Amino acid sequence: MPELIPVALENVYRLFNVGGTSLVSAAYEGKEDVMAATWVCPLNIVPSRVTACIDSTHYTRPLVEKSGMFALALPTMSIVETVLKLGSISRNDDDQKLEKSGAKFFKMPGFDMPFVEGCACYAVFKVLPEAHIEKAYDLFIGEAVAAWADPRVFDGRHWLFEKAPKSLSTVHYVAGGHFYGIGKVVDVPGYDHMG
Repeated sequence: MPELIPVALENVYRLFNVGGTSLVSAAYEGKEDVMAATWVCPLNIVPSRVTACIDSTHYTRPLVEKSGMFALALPTMSIVETVLKLGSISRNDDDQKLEKSGAKFFKMPGFDMPFVEGCACYAVFKVLPEAHIEKAYDLFIGEAVAAWADPRVFDGRHWLFEKAPKSLSTVHYVAGGHFYGIGKVVDVPGYDHMG
């Protein structure tokens, strides 16, 4: 795994603006889980916030609620089968889900939750409690506290997918095991000053 570079908090929204399938990690008192989620979205730039739908039936949900933290990662094509396994089996049904997924895990200093190798980026969020929307819509708001990226695909401010191997493309889930990798770059002239 390449050495990750830190991403400034004001640029975290750029990580998730591409709309890729995310891996949600959480841990509490020695219990941990990782689930796949497609309903993740940037909410604010500064402070950097996201929303994530985490259904009440998922094993991950009480870990997020009790710890007040979660991590998001954008997996790449290199681990697409692992993503499907993490997203299609609940740890409520199989306590060996993480071991059987084929994922390789690591920890980031200062954060006691599982991170999956093979992702383009990682970010840790503290939950901004909103009891009504969490209960009614399974929607959590998180504020970024730390982020890192693979420098082969993100330079700290911008994605570099057009220069990276296809295996490093983020994955975008459709249904029934069908994914897209992020596609072709299109630059519109005259807008390069915006970012």
